Amino acid sequence: MKTWKPAAAALAACLAAMPVAAQAANQDKDKPQVNSEVPTSPPVAEKREHSYTHHGITLSDPYHWLRDPSYPTVDDEGILDYVKAENAWFEARMAPNKQLTEELFQEMKARIKEDDSTVPQKDGDWLYWSEFEEGAQYRKWYRRPVAGGDAVLMLDENALADGHEYFRLGALSVSRNGRFMAYSTDTNGSERFTARIKDLETGELLGDEIPETLSGLTWLTGDTMIAYGKVDDQWRVNNVRLHKIGTPVSEDVEIFREDDVTFRVGSGLSAQEDWLVISTGDNETSEVRLVRADDPTGEQILVKPRRKGVEYSVDVRDGELFVWTNDDHVNFRLAKASLASPGEWETVIAGSDEFYLTGFDLFKDFFVTEGRLDGLDQIQLRSYDAPMEARPIAFPEASYDAGLDNNPEYDMQKLRLGYESMVTPDSVYDYDVRTGALELLKQQEIPSGYDATLYTTERTTITARDGTQVPVSVLMRKDRKPGGPLHLYAYGSYGYAVPPGFSTTRLSLVDRGFAYAIAHIRGGDDLGRRWYLQGKAFERRNTFNDFVDAAKGLIDQGYTAKGKVTASGGSAGGELMGAVINQAPELWGAIVAHVPFVDVLNTMLDESLPLTPGEWQEWGNPITDKEAFGYILSYSPYDQVVPKAYPPLLVTAGLNDPRVTYWEPAKWVAKLRDVKTDDNELLLKTNMGAGHGGKSGRWNSVYEVAEEVAFILWQMGLTEEE
Repeated sequence: MKTWKPAAAALAACLAAMPVAAQAANQDKDKPQVNSEVPTSPPVAEKREHSYTHHGITLSDPYHWLRDPSYPTVDDEGILDYVKAENAWFEARMAPNKQLTEELFQEMKARIKEDDSTVPQKDGDWLYWSEFEEGAQYRKWYRRPVAGGDAVLMLDENALADGHEYFRLGALSVSRNGRFMAYSTDTNGSERFTARIKDLETGELLGDEIPETLSGLTWLTGDTMIAYGKVDDQWRVNNVRLHKIGTPVSEDVEIFREDDVTFRVGSGLSAQEDWLVISTGDNETSEVRLVRADDPTGEQILVKPRRKGVEYSVDVRDGELFVWTNDDHVNFRLAKASLASPGEWETVIAGSDEFYLTGFDLFKDFFVTEGRLDGLDQIQLRSYDAPMEARPIAFPEASYDAGLDNNPEYDMQKLRLGYESMVTPDSVYDYDVRTGALELLKQQEIPSGYDATLYTTERTTITARDGTQVPVSVLMRKDRKPGGPLHLYAYGSYGYAVPPGFSTTRLSLVDRGFAYAIAHIRGGDDLGRRWYLQGKAFERRNTFNDFVDAAKGLIDQGYTAKGKVTASGGSAGGELMGAVINQAPELWGAIVAHVPFVDVLNTMLDESLPLTPGEWQEWGNPITDKEAFGYILSYSPYDQVVPKAYPPLLVTAGLNDPRVTYWEPAKWVAKLRDVKTDDNELLLKTNMGAGHGGKSGRWNSVYEVAEEVAFILWQMGLTEEE
């Protein structure tokens, strides 16, 4: 997909990372809404009788009322009063740590270069880049002619965000002729974006306005129209539509619609930008169609009909199809086919037990395969004439995160790469295809100072209870004393591998004596596709067991000691937090669960919710499958809360979150408050004007990380005041 779409502006398929509030001048308006009186005790949610029966099993859910029946509108006063009361309790309990939070925020902010910019990249006749100005929350997007000339401001996110509590840029795409720019924005966190078009020659914002999008914006037919996907009432993109510049949106033409409610649809251009690739699929099955980019309403070519469990993606070069698929090997193979017989796939690179092929990119004179070998990222250049002869790009460290960066042109002689490790800041390289030389263009600058020689990163292996060897990446200072506190992070879902990358905010824990560890647990695809499959559906409990066993193993290996382990995770990683505190509550000194997916059973039983039908392949369908119902019930964190002592817990939520609805963490916290037998802290913070990723704006998000770290230090008795 070669249309220029900066990675920073791409829509996230899964928001797995922890949220990372405001500069001092903006903090007051960005705080959670609270009552004027400071509470002296936590709110107690009312219990209202509610039960449901499936497969002959009846369950009680007394906090069901916290779901507003008019969602996604949340206007029930009783619900809002409860959420605001929890926010007030959060503010009251965190108040003594206000100074610590501010100190952490300033410390984290000092590590971020305020007036920063990306490395310009050529696309056609222009060089494109983005910049942060000093003090700004959001980016500005620029370009200048390759032939020489002044920089031109294309888009100012700060101006677009003005007056909004929340702002996020979605897709951004410049037309092939360089004249028009299409972009989309979300101003409430609901991830329903509105697309606009700007004439870059005149600076005029055109009257075209496309609401309710959740997709890329792809230029077609001589830059006269855009292909996009419109989200439906259930927040599903099941279509590809065409908008012609200057015409009413009501006249937009739908060229594809997916009838299976579990599938999602996306589209983009082929490597040579001559085909529109229309893809549809769920978490385990896919199907692709091709249509000429200069005739998008013309005849579509179905590459191969969907077959359950078979995933594939397609690109086109000189009329020949290249296909990435798992049809005959779990770790995928690369095949090719003709346009005349698109479903007859001939192997180019066979599937391998050792090498996990995660994708490919086609260029004029070569192609690139990416994957992982023993869990480490690989970037390999290959010739079309001899595709089995891979030329790997070598990297200096034993553990790292590397991949192709923004390479928008088909004829590339220097590849833009991204590289980092747990001790090496984010680095941008150009790789000379002819000579094999790596040129460092930029490395993340840390204004307050950073000495990599003070830190060490290690990769250890923990034996899980079923004998599986689980890798763990660890960062710590070289002068750290053994057995000190350790923070453990993981995600463990959807085949998302948490890379051993760099984080400036993480240093605030590490410099205070913590080790920071990433557990590469099953459910991610860190060690190949099987690693993912062993943590989904009826093997989901492996994910939780791996995390608990990793914590115990790190204690046994002397990295930390009992009672000194803290942990965090977000979204499905928040579900992980809920499951591990049910399984081993005594293990954790403090837990942070961001937008946690904890009401798993109820959500998977409600097919009216946006994500539910598409999630059945990941978790199982408890509506039709009694075994799936029982299995999900056995681990669903909300359903498994019982009277016992739980560790200190900070929970976050977003009122407008379409991925993990606000009532999941609200119900979970309400139930924990009612039944837990300890006096440990239990705090719920709901962002009233944001969604799944927390507050928008770089300083707002950093402040939320400062709050998280302050909570952990407080609960571990490591605040500076003490």
